[in-house]
Amino acid sequence: MLAIFNIVFPIFSLIFLGWICRKRSILSAGAASELNRFVIWLGLPALLFDSMSRLTPADFANVRFIGVFAAGVAIVFLLTSWIRMRQKAAAPDVIIDSLGTSYANVGFIGIPLCYLAFGHDGLPPSVIAMVMTACLLFAVAIVLLETCIHAQAGLGQTISKVGRSLLRNPIMIAPVAGIAVALTGLHIPSGVQQLFKILGGAASPCALVSLGLFLAQPVKHSEDSAPVSLLVAFKLLLQPAVTAVLAYWVFPLPRMWADSAVLLAAMPIGTGPFMLAELYQREVAGMSRAILISTTLSLPTIALILAWIAHH
Repeated sequence: MLAIFNIVFPIFSLIFLGWICRKRSILSAGAASELNRFVIWLGLPALLFDSMSRLTPADFANVRFIGVFAAGVAIVFLLTSWIRMRQKAAAPDVIIDSLGTSYANVGFIGIPLCYLAFGHDGLPPSVIAMVMTACLLFAVAIVLLETCIHAQAGLGQTISKVGRSLLRNPIMIAPVAGIAVALTGLHIPSGVQQLFKILGGAASPCALVSLGLFLAQPVKHSEDSAPVSLLVAFKLLLQPAVTAVLAYWVFPLPRMWADSAVLLAAMPIGTGPFMLAELYQREVAGMSRAILISTTLSLPTIALILAWIAHH
């Protein structure tokens, strides 16, 4: 438990620093939005490009692991969408809430935890899961959001507007450019690589400080905000349970890969849904609380999963 707390502690600390900076008026009310825009337009694209450009074909050799982890994400995403649509939530809120229940904080918590649990053998599955979450799942959410925004136009205009929006979106461009570099073997000068590392390294801290800044602001809660309990329960309980059924029984994986899939699926909600909610000016209050609560409650749930893995 102490080792898990040591990994999660920096997350709480960065959120708290943002919270205290807003409460003491060290940072203004608009700082949360500006930090979030920095992450969306500079930090996260740099991180995605740097991560994708370093991948090799061997990193994606385990197709079954990719399928199991993706299926777990998709099932939870679709089930959340169905529930939120039955609750008459607006389409953009349905997408962001569904992203919240399936978007694991792999980069900040999952990778160090997998290394803690499995050593170097745990790094390949955690890197694959991070790419699938931060690149693929994030991209799907953006495509769906852009489609909702432009849905009033005709089919041709909708496709055209969505296409233009995606081509201007750095989160869509960066991983594609990184894949191109990885496939072509293009050499990037060390100075440019260092630039991407510095920018990418700032993405998660800035996103967490932005979250803390937002939590410190008085917010009027909309009746349409997603129930926090639904987001937290689906992320911490349903996704790892679904992934476990798939990894151990439906499409059995090698033991370490199956354990890694379940552990990574049990990570709390990452900052991605919060960033999109703030960027697209949707209901942010529920998502910000869900991230904080899921991160707190993940301490005992992750400890139980690690104990169960060790027992078997």
